[in-house]
Amino acid sequence: MENTIFHRTEEQSPGKRISANLYNLVIGLVLGWGFLVNWVMVKTIPIESIATINPFMFFIGYFASCMFGVTLYSKSEVPLISFIGYNFVVVPFGLIINMVVHRYNPDLVLNAIMVTGVVTLVMMVLGSLFPKFFEKIVGALTIALIAVIIVEMIAAFIFHVQYGIIDWIVIVIFCGYIGYDWGRANSIPKTLDNAVDSAASLYMDIINLFLRILRVMGRRQ
Repeated sequence: MENTIFHRTEEQSPGKRISANLYNLVIGLVLGWGFLVNWVMVKTIPIESIATINPFMFFIGYFASCMFGVTLYSKSEVPLISFIGYNFVVVPFGLIINMVVHRYNPDLVLNAIMVTGVVTLVMMVLGSLFPKFFEKIVGALTIALIAVIIVEMIAAFIFHVQYGIIDWIVIVIFCGYIGYDWGRANSIPKTLDNAVDSAASLYMDIINLFLRILRVMGRRQ
């Protein structure tokens, strides 16, 4: 999950430089747009309409859209094109979120959102204070995430069981990614395109963190 976005040099970041405040504001606005789109999708798309989609075709479309979006914003040097790519990630994530949150009480979902927000802010602060630490552990995070995905798939599809501890492990992993991505986002050249791309990477970290926190809280309830 090592992201080439966060290794961009001055030569790899064409475009006008902007202030740190504007750069972080753009990141926040782009993140806010993604969350708003997801909220609208949850409110307006009936879960029944999603359930009618063939599961195999749904996941093929999900991964295809996400991969296309990631490729688009990662390769583009134009902020608008990167933003379009970002939306190709936001929309399929929104469908997944829609399917998940309908299983839970709205109050529980709201609590999970608040917890995710607090954890995200804490990890961003830590990412700003200790960027070198997160750079050192990102390789271990990647290996751990791949291992967890494999174990979770084997448990679900072969043994038909779910291990609660896996959710906690994934929460820790994505907390680490948020710290790393935020720290690196503020160390690369500050351009509009880099702000959009950084927000896209942070968006996926935060949504994955939210979904796992929601599952843990739902299990406890």
